[in-house]
Amino acid sequence: MTALWPLGIYFAAAVILVTAMIGVSFVLGQRHMDRATGEPYESGIASTGSAHVRFDVKFYLIAMFFVIFDLEAVFIFAWAVALREAGWAGYIEILVFIGVLVAALVYLWLLGALEWGTPGRQGRSEERKRY
Repeated sequence: MTALWPLGIYFAAAVILVTAMIGVSFVLGQRHMDRATGEPYESGIASTGSAHVRFDVKFYLIAMFFVIFDLEAVFIFAWAVALREAGWAGYIEILVFIGVLVAALVYLWLLGALEWGTPGRQGRSEERKRY
């Protein structure tokens, strides 16, 4: 229990700081209700059209692939830092790891998940059925 008192002090300081910031902004903040106050504003550009725009799923797929493969770069960087301590066993393990990454990339490529202009896997399977 004696080792937890710094954590309690840190928690109390964080709560006091957040409360003070919200209180000061409430006291010093502007209170006006102009016509433009409730309108959305982003990056200095007035919004036009509906906010409910549908994006293609491909954008989300590419974003997920980027996050997955970018996270793997962190593991490779950590291996590179500990290269001397890892020795040959670590070298073989990273080769297997990179091999799995390359296999996943090839699988995504063959699946058509990285193609933008073509219909992807469903279109290819329908084309195969025709012949």
